[in-house]
Amino acid sequence: MAVGKSAIGQQLAQQLGAAFVDTDAVVVANHGTIAEIFACRGEHAFRELEARAVAQAIEKAQGAATVISLGGGAVLDSGTQQLLKQCTVVYLECDADTVAERIARNSGRPLLAGDAMQRWKALFATRRPVYERLADVVIDVRSGSIADLAGRLEDALGGSAAAKTAAGATPAATKEVEK
Repeated sequence: MAVGKSAIGQQLAQQLGAAFVDTDAVVVANHGTIAEIFACRGEHAFRELEARAVAQAIEKAQGAATVISLGGGAVLDSGTQQLLKQCTVVYLECDADTVAERIARNSGRPLLAGDAMQRWKALFATRRPVYERLADVVIDVRSGSIADLAGRLEDALGGSAAAKTAAGATPAATKEVEK
């Protein structure tokens, strides 16, 4: 959450000449803002929509180089975890100090209502072991421009020819599906 997965994923996709899918953007385009979904239907409904968006993105990406940016909580779904086995998962490693400014600028995150940094730390403590377990590649995103970070990620993936595919979660997974 707030680690730059969408920006880095989009830059990586551009560098690789691959398609880019942001599953949060897909949910928003089809169902309204995340804040609205949480307010009207609850987190459980959002997670179901998110899991479907991830599954559809991975299915659609079969046979095509694709970078998929996942929402930070998407990897908590066991079905999503199974689907991610088809992909190269990238964990964009970050810390509270790095995301603090981004979180302060964006008050539209329903899970961060109240003391946003305290909530982020609690969510991260729960999610971090899952990110670490699922990750094929770990990139430290605490410093560097978006282009620099995407370049480091491309290098870590072995370039477009060697990459299986990159899908992104968050702090992040980035998945690309085989060409």
